[in-house]
Amino acid sequence: MPTLSVVIPCYNEALTIETIVEAVSKSEIEDVEIIVVDDYSTDGTRDKLRELQEKLSIEVVLHERNMGKGAALRTGFARATGDIVIVQDADLEYDPRDYPKLVAPILEGKADVVFGSRFAGGEIHRVLYFWHYAANKFLTLTSNMFTNLNLTDMETCYKAFRREVIQSIEICENRFGFEPEITAKVARMGCRIYEVGISYSGRTYAEGKKIGWRDGVRALWCIFRYNVFG
Repeated sequence: MPTLSVVIPCYNEALTIETIVEAVSKSEIEDVEIIVVDDYSTDGTRDKLRELQEKLSIEVVLHERNMGKGAALRTGFARATGDIVIVQDADLEYDPRDYPKLVAPILEGKADVVFGSRFAGGEIHRVLYFWHYAANKFLTLTSNMFTNLNLTDMETCYKAFRREVIQSIEICENRFGFEPEITAKVARMGCRIYEVGISYSGRTYAEGKKIGWRDGVRALWCIFRYNVFG
């Protein structure tokens, strides 16, 4: 049976890290390797991770300075040993119970990469910010124009990869530019890409949401950079 590596980048997620790690450990996938990369948290997240290591079989990697989500993923991907690698945010916006749907196209030999779309299918969603939705659709459309893909949610956290695919890609972006960068690069490689509908429970800024308008501007630049210049 193929094995799964779940890479969890985290930064100041003391309120949610225990809940999400336990949820991943209880997912329907039996053989799961959990790799948590802490990006120099200062709110007690590291203490929580030490406690979790005493209860669960997880690997924890500590960055010695804050570098961003992309940098944390780069660290986690390099350590993954499973046949399939999934990105899992440390908040509670994405539900590990969606893993079987994410990995199914890869297990069936149809896909090399699977995107979990918040806008495809009839899954449950929390209703939040209109302008986030509009920006997401704009960035996805712009990305699609360059990659010639028909994705509905390029900016989604949930992406599953065959391990040899993700470990063959040099990730340059340190922050949220990872999403358009990796989309451009798997498209350029000619990977077989599938998309499945997932549930989504977005959080507010008061609840700890970190992405902002500057990240949207950076994402737009990354679409141009990695599709035009490689």
